[in-house]
Parts: sequence; C-alpha cells; structure tokens
Amino acid sequence: MAPGLLDLVHLTTWAVCAVIKLPQLVAVLRAGSARGLSLSSLLLELAGYLVFLRYQIYYGYPLETYLEYPIIIAQDVILIFCIMHFNGKAKRALFYAVVYWASWYMLTLQKWIIDLAMNLCTFVSAASKVVQLQHLWQTKDSGQASALTWGMAVYTCAGKLQTT
Repeated sequence: MAPGLLDLVHLTTWAVCAVIKLPQLVAVLRAGSARGLSLSSLLLELAGYLVFLRYQIYYGYPLETYLEYPIIIAQDVILIFCIMHFNGKAKRALFYAVVYWASWYMLTLQKWIIDLAMNLCTFVSAASKVVQLQHLWQTKDSGQASALTWGMAVYTCAGKLQTT
C-alpha cells in the first residue's frame, strides 16, 4: 500500500475508533432500552481491550500503537453501564468495576500472565462477537444493535490489519 494511503487509513482508523460506540450509545439512550444487546458480549469485549492495553503499556510500546484503546474502553464502560441500567442491574456495575480493576493489576504480577492473556486476546474478542450474534439469534430481535457500530468495527479491524 502506498505510504500516503497507509497514513490516511491509519488516521481514519483512529478517527473512527474515537466515535465507534457512539451510534450504539445513541440508539440505546433514544430507545431507553438495551434490547438486542448482550451484556456478556460487551464484558468479553472490554476484557479483550483491557488486556491489549495493559500488554502495550507493560512492554512500553509507543502510544500511537494503542492510543485508540483508552477511548474505546471508556465508550464500552459507558455502554455497559447503560445496558445494566436499562436492564435493572446497575448495582452490579460496582462489582464488575472491582473485578476489572483487580484484573488490571493481576495481569502484570508475573510476565507469563500478561503474555498468556495477550495470546488469548484474539479468542476473547472473537468470542464476544459470537456471543452477541448468538444473543441476536436466540432473541430474534436486533433491538438497539447498531449496524453502523458493527460496520465501523469492521473498518477499524481491516485498517489495523493494514497499518500494523
């Protein structure tokens, strides 16, 4: 790929990541419902993002290789809280926050832990999508699932494959 085009793909991938969950958040907030969305799927996705971010920080990778992840994580956390709120499970949010916070620190207790977690990261991310698709299949209702968010995710994955 030509260097100029590669830079464009890289920049647009960052830009899309900055707003990737916004269409999903808007759909949920407008409807006042999280129907069609799988909390388990988002929790798995968040775990994958946190492991990847922790790995990048642990090994001292340049910030520009993972800059979008803190932004995506923040959006995921807000979306998870909205889903929990609309499903009447907002009190569980503190439990999940403590689990993820503790996991953040436990990942780097031993080098092999963060390495193993990173090796499982792709599987966890793929599993999150399978769980969401399974939820959609079982409920036969896409509810507030945002096709735009899914499309943007496909673009960012393809962009990352080209730019890394």
